[in-house]
Amino acid sequence: FLARNFPGVQFERYADDAIVHCASEQEARVVLAALTSRMAEVGLRLHPTKTKIVYCKDGRRRGSHEHTSFTFLGYTFRPRGARRADGTMFVGFQPAVSPEALKKMSQRVRRWRIHTRTRHDLSELATLINPVVAGWMNYYGRFYRSQMSPLLQRINTYLMRWAGKKYRRLRPFKRFRAWWTGILDREPGLFAHWAWASMPTGPR
Repeated sequence: FLARNFPGVQFERYADDAIVHCASEQEARVVLAALTSRMAEVGLRLHPTKTKIVYCKDGRRRGSHEHTSFTFLGYTFRPRGARRADGTMFVGFQPAVSPEALKKMSQRVRRWRIHTRTRHDLSELATLINPVVAGWMNYYGRFYRSQMSPLLQRINTYLMRWAGKKYRRLRPFKRFRAWWTGILDREPGLFAHWAWASMPTGPR
């Protein structure tokens, strides 16, 4: 329908979600009206709350609009600070992992109950979580991977609690630091997330 009636308008679709790129608000309203009508013809309707016109605000587009962000495929697109190749900062309309996606990942991490798995050793814990965490990093870390730092650090917190429960002698932090530094030196790639968020080895 869009390709036939609006050949100059680009769009992406995944399952029942879609994004339509328009050059102006006027064009967006014309396309939205046409889509609404077409859906009604086939007995369907656009989602009443998810369907909206979004103004892609950035450093050049500085106008005002009710909506200046949207979420698609686990990413939230909104104005964000960015750095050019020459080091200068600017505001772009950029994607990063969405709050909803972060919430689901956090729930998954809690369900692992890493700190209670004292019958496991570190290699077994790594085997359990690495495939999932590496997948998250590969997908959501393509843009603004710093947004994932709190989640990855939370995994480290669970690992520290695990070590304290499994090895009571490590409860004094100096002992823990010496033990953990040795692991980092021997196996720096044991956990996938250590590539971005290594375990702390300094005072706490």
